[in-house]
Amino acid sequence: MTEPQAPLGMLIELTHRCPLHCPYCSNPVELVQRAGELTYDQWADVLTQARELGVVQMHFSGGEPLARADLPALVTHARQLGAYVNLVTSGVGLTAARASQLAQCGVDHVQLSIQDADPRTADLIAGARVHAVKLRAAEAITSAGLPLTVNVVLHRANIDRVEQLVDLAVGLGAERIELANTQYYGWGLRNRAALLPTAAQLDAAQHAMQRARAKHAGGPELIYVLADYFADRPKPCMDGWGRIQLTVTPGGDVLPCPAASAITTLPVENVLRRPLAEIWYSSTAFNAFRGTDWMREPCRSCPERFRDFGGCRCQAFQFTGDAAATDPVCGLSPHRPLVDAVLRESAEPVARGFTMRMNTVP
Repeated sequence: MTEPQAPLGMLIELTHRCPLHCPYCSNPVELVQRAGELTYDQWADVLTQARELGVVQMHFSGGEPLARADLPALVTHARQLGAYVNLVTSGVGLTAARASQLAQCGVDHVQLSIQDADPRTADLIAGARVHAVKLRAAEAITSAGLPLTVNVVLHRANIDRVEQLVDLAVGLGAERIELANTQYYGWGLRNRAALLPTAAQLDAAQHAMQRARAKHAGGPELIYVLADYFADRPKPCMDGWGRIQLTVTPGGDVLPCPAASAITTLPVENVLRRPLAEIWYSSTAFNAFRGTDWMREPCRSCPERFRDFGGCRCQAFQFTGDAAATDPVCGLSPHRPLVDAVLRESAEPVARGFTMRMNTVP
């Protein structure tokens, strides 16, 4: 295995606290409580270590990062370190004054989540009456002079409104619009049966996206991420395990990808116990699936192994209990029948509603 390069980006999960209860949330079902969150000084040290390691992009996320009163100070610290700062937010609590303050502190870009184009359904999915709040947050973001990305997680309850979602995001002034089908981790996995779209819905959504691209040609960048289970080949998950990005959780756990805690057979590294650079370069967790030496057949001899990096390790573990198995979504995987069985279930009517994400005490 070749020596890993320095990471480009870091996802900073400041807190698991969030005013929303989205059933597709990929945060762990067991959330880090407020008392277990890193302090300001600890987070500031993490940011400093990350910049020394080579990180140039810092993505402040959660939960809801606005729940942390020290967010402006942490953004200021990140900017002083010379990092590009992205804020990933639900928009709840992002007033014009706070948006202006964060812009002055050094936020370079904001990614805002939208649940649906239909206000009633949007609020039902969020588990709170926040759709109108989000629209005001979008106005606050653009008024502060900040570039806006609108992100929508697609699933059975909203995927029929792809064109309306794009129109809404364009109207909000988004420069980038990302419509990504649900990833089934955390609460998303718990709600998989209710979230999985049907094959007919996916086909219609892709045609709708084509129409949206034609309608808004020359406008915002439009990105559509296909649902993994319906693909014949895996996506290059995280551009390779521990290759260019890392995640730090509210309690300081350091992960090769945001969902890596799903792999219970990997040792858990924590920045309070071990320096970030040592974790990145030397830890068992980060080196477990780097490169291609770990791969078995059919991945080991597959010409696409340098493009898809073997697909998703968390998905392999969830389906097979073996994180080194070929990603089961791949048509060449001996475990593909496990995915097909789930897809057959998606063709059936949903018998129950969502189990909404439970939040920690503010």
